[in-house]
Amino acid sequence: MDRRAEDLLRELAPQVLGTLVRRYGVFDACEDAVQEALLAAALQWPAEGLPDNPRSWLVTVASRKLVDQVRSEQARRRREDRIALATPQAELLSHAADAEPGTDRDDSLALLFLCCHPALSEPSRIALTLRAVGGLTTAQIAAAFMVPETTMAQRISRAKQTIKASGTPLRMPKAAAHAERLDAVLHVLYLIFNEGYTTTDGADLTTPALSGEAIRLTRLLHRLLPDDGEVAGLLALMLLTDARRPARTGPGGDLVPLAEQDRGQWDRRLIAEGIDLISRTLPRGQVGPYQLQAAIAAVHDEADHVDATDWPQILALYELLEQIAPNPMVTLNRVVAVAMVYGPATGLGLLATLESDKHMARHHRLFATRGHLLELLGELDAAADAYRDAARRTISAPERRHLTFRAARLAPKRN
Repeated sequence: MDRRAEDLLRELAPQVLGTLVRRYGVFDACEDAVQEALLAAALQWPAEGLPDNPRSWLVTVASRKLVDQVRSEQARRRREDRIALATPQAELLSHAADAEPGTDRDDSLALLFLCCHPALSEPSRIALTLRAVGGLTTAQIAAAFMVPETTMAQRISRAKQTIKASGTPLRMPKAAAHAERLDAVLHVLYLIFNEGYTTTDGADLTTPALSGEAIRLTRLLHRLLPDDGEVAGLLALMLLTDARRPARTGPGGDLVPLAEQDRGQWDRRLIAEGIDLISRTLPRGQVGPYQLQAAIAAVHDEADHVDATDWPQILALYELLEQIAPNPMVTLNRVVAVAMVYGPATGLGLLATLESDKHMARHHRLFATRGHLLELLGELDAAADAYRDAARRTISAPERRHLTFRAARLAPKRN
């Protein structure tokens, strides 16, 4: 299947799932049916071509798959009764989905809030939403959480059963319930965007459709909650980060680090929108972590050249971010800023504090950062070893190629 069809399926998956859940109210069965419809599309569309209305095609096929599930699962008679009350089976099979009212309604945002149900733990909310709304595979989600794939599969299955048991309909929660789910919703959108911007595994560095979907959903959320600073901050962060996408890869798809990117390729329209958004948001009230990350991204994007980057300002922002939202990855980024302001030796000294964190001690970015700082110090043998260690630990093929290249590039310099 070509990339255009893959991107279309990823975009349509949450919309189709939202349609089915709204109609039949059986989340776990609907999610299974949608997955079967997506598989059918992946097999049929390359041979037969895209249907005139791909979304309606998926809704129709998924609905029929759902009916087949009900018929074949005699032990789940209650599910059959609920579906029969919602829509007669004869109606499901008698006409195409594009003739039914509401087929074009996009329930993605309502589905997002449903997946962030308060009955779920935060890890389960995020995992379920990444699966149902973001379209990530179980393997990709497991990699993002640094847990085995079997563990993540069990977590997602339990989450679906919890949603089913709650009996919650697919609809936007009332205003009073927004706050309790909003943090989880924002975190989910953040992770979806990051997975699209730097894909965890696979041959490609980015998955634009995934980042685009995260931006689309965040725009919807911002329209729903225009006065929420963190919603605006997250949207600004996504825009300011995604603006660099055109320069992130070379002609062969290889990773180009920020310091080496052709900034003339950056999307100035997105940068202007992101800077305007965060500039209007920061003075309004309490500053949160997404606003601070957006401010950091804005400082990077405002620099015409890497040497013009205001590293003292970035360091100050990271120090504040670490105070209000301590996180090993934030600390790692602060280490880089410290190195740029006070020198790589100081940065390496701080980097050692992260080695006691059991996740970060194995993370490829810690080794890649060590390699970069050692290279700046002129310790080329040690830097090459660190880059090779980082390459062995990443599951992203483009990152592995980049890190291996950086290690090999140092070899001539040692002679």
